[in-house]
Amino acid sequence: MKQRIITAIIALMVFIPVIFIGGILVDITAVVLGLVALSEVVIMRKKLLISMEAIIAFLGVVCLIIPANFSNLLPDYLSPAFLFYFLVILLLLATVFSKNRFNFDDVAVYTLAMLYIGFGFHYFIVARQDSLTTLLYALFIVWCTDSGAYFVGKYFGKHKLAKHISPNKTWEGSIGGTVIATIVCTIFVMFYPISGISTFSMLIFTIILSIFGQLGDLVESALKRFYDVKDSGKILPGHGGILDRFDSLLFVLPLLHLLGIV
Repeated sequence: MKQRIITAIIALMVFIPVIFIGGILVDITAVVLGLVALSEVVIMRKKLLISMEAIIAFLGVVCLIIPANFSNLLPDYLSPAFLFYFLVILLLLATVFSKNRFNFDDVAVYTLAMLYIGFGFHYFIVARQDSLTTLLYALFIVWCTDSGAYFVGKYFGKHKLAKHISPNKTWEGSIGGTVIATIVCTIFVMFYPISGISTFSMLIFTIILSIFGQLGDLVESALKRFYDVKDSGKILPGHGGILDRFDSLLFVLPLLHLLGIV
């Protein structure tokens, strides 16, 4: 627990100033986090980080993360979406020339990981470009849901939520986390409203986003269960990897766009 607290304090001392300053610092941070998260998938897959296929995947996730203003620097015929597609084609070609070292299953995993991680961190940038309030709102949903679910589940949890994937999670913790997140975030938007959206709408959105964030957590738990690992990585002592810390946020942030918040 002591190690977890120390790591969290150090990480927040770096992370909080970055999101408050915004701008290119957020862009760089999102790209770095995305690259580290993808490297965790590559390692779980037991593939080499220094390989042509991994490098192609790293370029692909960068194409998806970069904000629109960066893509304007490219020629008209080279959109990030086209570059991503072209990189997937290169991964498919690698199945021909790698002598079965890299197969279609690997291409599928890399492509899905690029989409999952790339769009998630892309909307991290988009949320901050919209406003600091919007990004903080998303972060508070995830943080309050996680903390609330942990403490409510610890003291009141009896019924398992997804025993086959994450045996420590309970329905009581899940519901408690959503209730706490809804209360905290509703109070937050009452004092710092998000333009054009009523407080009642934000209350409903918070419930949806909190539930969706927990689903993101379970998806990442299923990924680790599939690869038989405890943590996605070791970059954050006591907390695991980047995917372990951002799994919920990678689901919540794109949904902000779908709900019309960003």
